[in-house]
Amino acid sequence: MTDFFVPATAFGPGSQPQEPDGADPDIMQLPQGMDTYTPPPLPEPEEVADCKEAVGLMESLLEKIRSHHVTKGAATIDLNALDKNNRDLVDQVLGEGEVSIVYRQEGEVRMQESVMAGIWRIKQYDAQGELLDDRVEIGAVPSLVRDAAFKDMQTSLELNAEQLAPGVLNAPPLIAEIQEQLSNFNREGDAHVINLTLLPQTEEDLGFLVNKLGEGRVTILSRGYGNCRITSTATPSVWWVQYFNSQDKSILNTIEIVAVPEVACAAQEDIEDSAIRLAEILEIYQ
Repeated sequence: MTDFFVPATAFGPGSQPQEPDGADPDIMQLPQGMDTYTPPPLPEPEEVADCKEAVGLMESLLEKIRSHHVTKGAATIDLNALDKNNRDLVDQVLGEGEVSIVYRQEGEVRMQESVMAGIWRIKQYDAQGELLDDRVEIGAVPSLVRDAAFKDMQTSLELNAEQLAPGVLNAPPLIAEIQEQLSNFNREGDAHVINLTLLPQTEEDLGFLVNKLGEGRVTILSRGYGNCRITSTATPSVWWVQYFNSQDKSILNTIEIVAVPEVACAAQEDIEDSAIRLAEILEIYQ
């Protein structure tokens, strides 16, 4: 048998021939890290001995979390009666998690997921920025997003030749695809995803889609493995979902037809884990 000789080959930077034009390959950077659960920094029990109302509400919250299922309606805890010290303790216990949401209509509602997934701190403000309502909600996604993101919105997707500006080439078939999906839409069904990153699109195409679908009320930012920005359109059940790498460069641009994009939602397993984590935190104050 003849030995088969494999020549030694160098690997790594500088080991391969350069491109003919002398340029280095431009490789898109993927996200480099993933956020994981970190317990929030908490005050010592003696420092908050007078915050019995906050502790009592957190114990009630724990019981609601333990009995909650994502298929149920939202469960809430009202925080409006708390004074500043008690409210500050609630803030410290919950911390800030991966998902932030803003809902705009006659003022705005700011929704922040806690470090415990599926537990949302929700604050409503009037047009002057005054706090109107403060509560904690348990659920896969805040009920306001699930039930009212597209309230009173109905953008017409009908097209005619006069609407198509020069440079609009590939957007009309996508509008037809969205119309077809909406005609058979099921809120409990899987998302229909249109991957714009893989399709040939001119700037005029993208501008046409933005104008035709309209601007919605909800903006969601999910920070985990990179960033994901989700915005509702004025067309019911149609969302823009955009993913960015660690350098904030777009790596995926999609349209999703779904009740709420899954990337913004907590799963039942997340809520069960949150019950365990909150119980561990409250042990300190018992």
